[in-house]
Amino acid sequence: MSDMRDRDLTTYRDVQLSPDFSELRRRFRRFVFPMTALFLVWYFVYVLLADYAHGFMSHRIGGGNITVALLFGLGQFVSTFAITMIYVRWADRRIDPDAEKLRHQIEGAPQ
Repeated sequence: MSDMRDRDLTTYRDVQLSPDFSELRRRFRRFVFPMTALFLVWYFVYVLLADYAHGFMSHRIGGGNITVALLFGLGQFVSTFAITMIYVRWADRRIDPDAEKLRHQIEGAPQ
C-alpha cells in the first residue's frame, strides 16, 4: 500500500515540477489575478460612492425612479456574469486542453 502511494506522489510531484504544468499555472494566473483586481476595484468604487457620494448616487436617470446607485448595483451583477462567461470561454480554449493532456499523463490513459 505504501509503495503505491509513494509512486502516486512521485507522479504528481513530477507533473507539478514539469514545464507544462508551470506554463498552465502561469497562464491561469495571468488571467485570473488581473480580472480579480479589476472586479475588486469596480466593487470598491461602487461601495465608496454609495457611502461618500450620496448626491451623485441618488441622481435620478430619465426622470423616473432609476438612480445612478441602482444602475451601479445592477452593473455589479452584470459584470459578475460577464466575467464568468469570459472565464469559461477562455478556459475552454486556453486551459482545458492542456489540463486534459496532463491528466492523461498522470493517469497513463491514451490521449
